[in-house]
Amino acid sequence: MPGRSYANLKLYARLVGEARPYWLHIITVFLVSLLATPIALLMPLPLKIAVDSVIGLNPMPGFLSAIVPGPAVASQPATFLLAAALLVLIALLDQFQRLGTYVLSTYTVEKLILHFRARLFRHVQRLSLSYHDARGTADSLYRIEYDVMSSQWIAIYGLTPIVTGSLTPIGMVYVMGRLDGQLALVALAVAPIIFLITWWSRSPLQTAWLTTKRLESMAFSVVQEVLGSLRVVKAFGQEDREEDRFVARAREGIQSKVRTTFVERLVIFLVALTTALGSALVLFVGMTHVHAGLLSVGDLVLVMGYLTQLYLPMQVMSTGVATLQSSVASAERVFALLDEAPEVPERPDVRPLARAAGAVTFRGVSFAYDGRDPVLHGISFEIPPGTHLGISGATGAGKTTLVSLLMRFYDPSDGQILLDGVDLRDYKLVDLRNQFAIVLQEPVLFSTSVAENIAYARPDASEHEIIEAAKAANAHEFIMALPNGYDTLVGERGMTLSGGERQRISLARAFLKDTPILILDEPTSSVDIKTEAVIMEAMERLMRGRTTFMIAHRASTLSKCDMLLEIDYGRVSGVTPIQPSGYV
Repeated sequence: MPGRSYANLKLYARLVGEARPYWLHIITVFLVSLLATPIALLMPLPLKIAVDSVIGLNPMPGFLSAIVPGPAVASQPATFLLAAALLVLIALLDQFQRLGTYVLSTYTVEKLILHFRARLFRHVQRLSLSYHDARGTADSLYRIEYDVMSSQWIAIYGLTPIVTGSLTPIGMVYVMGRLDGQLALVALAVAPIIFLITWWSRSPLQTAWLTTKRLESMAFSVVQEVLGSLRVVKAFGQEDREEDRFVARAREGIQSKVRTTFVERLVIFLVALTTALGSALVLFVGMTHVHAGLLSVGDLVLVMGYLTQLYLPMQVMSTGVATLQSSVASAERVFALLDEAPEVPERPDVRPLARAAGAVTFRGVSFAYDGRDPVLHGISFEIPPGTHLGISGATGAGKTTLVSLLMRFYDPSDGQILLDGVDLRDYKLVDLRNQFAIVLQEPVLFSTSVAENIAYARPDASEHEIIEAAKAANAHEFIMALPNGYDTLVGERGMTLSGGERQRISLARAFLKDTPILILDEPTSSVDIKTEAVIMEAMERLMRGRTTFMIAHRASTLSKCDMLLEIDYGRVSGVTPIQPSGYV
């Protein structure tokens, strides 16, 4: 319990730090929320006036007599109208205060969520591929979309009502103590019980919510996985099976959420029962004081009105602490993701890199994804600038892993990779990756226009540069035949285009980036022979003057290379020349 409390305090401190840019907004919400206390103190006043000064014959409360003109209290009808006017005025003030608090709170929370969500999104993008390979993307998506929203709820809808709500009971107890000190003590007798109930519930609820959110994230991952592989699901007719898999995962989350909600509502029930017993006890003691002449009926009405206002914040605070545990669990998950360190950290003394010559050296490079089973073993080779290196080997031999290390998607477990004689880890990461253009077996396009996809690596490229890159990639002709030419939207992952069209747009992107090093990972394996010839012609132009790493199974594709690197079970089985490239 102490460990959990300390961890939660650290979470709150970190949330406060995240909210620092919006402290002015939060303070404004806090100040507007504070207005609820004096308004709540005024709420029972009209009823007291009606009972004591309209129905009864007692004089107006002293502070009202001093500020209300004499004619307003000269007769019972006038006093009744004053009480009614006060009732309406206090109700209006109450609604204006609630409206202001709600609007300001909503604005502040949305700003906080956007800020925190953007920070988390930025961090997730910079985590290494090893993290995403092991965890998948669905859990990160769930934390960005849902956990961030819940965790930022704490700052405004969680802690603010608890803090401001604690001030109202203080005012209530002070006024009640002035009227009848014994009643005030009786009313406060329930506070320790409510505190113990709330304290007992915190840790079990937070643990339960962590389990619930983990299970909900697992169900979310099924949806994302299936929608991302919908063609395969449909091709094998497995819609019902995937639905059953989703329902099974979701059912686990529902069961956990029901158990958690039961505990949460049980806490709320016990708090409500405690306050009801407290109200009954105050009413009993108050009636005995009225019969004994120690308290007027109007004062008892005022006390009972204040009692409602006293117990309501107590209930809000205790139930708020219970429901707050869901948000605390979300905050714990969010910060756990933020605390994940990139596996390719940047050294403090890195050097900038404008444009590399393109000489690459591997020295005894080994790599294992899980830290135990090596995928590459002692890879060593060296190529001068401008070399076109073909890489061949069986599926799973480690070809893609090799070029991934070259771009520092991962760092070697052992050995060094040098670019122009310098260890890759000594370069600024963004500068290093700017030296590479990549064309994959399955080209990656975004759900924007053709022009935006081509200009992805150079968003500031001119229209003329984009068109010239498309022409170099043999893509201009089919692009102009699209409904809106270069402004045509390609759909999610570019699925409105054929595989060959997507590949040529990917090539155009590489032309436009104009890097000294080119990586071609099975660029023609998923297209027909005719389309392959068109793509190969464009690739030959793209390869000129660039150090090129080409992964392929087809001998015809690798015939355009100078050297062939053969990999077998993660080891170099041979490095042989093919033919002079003839490129300048």
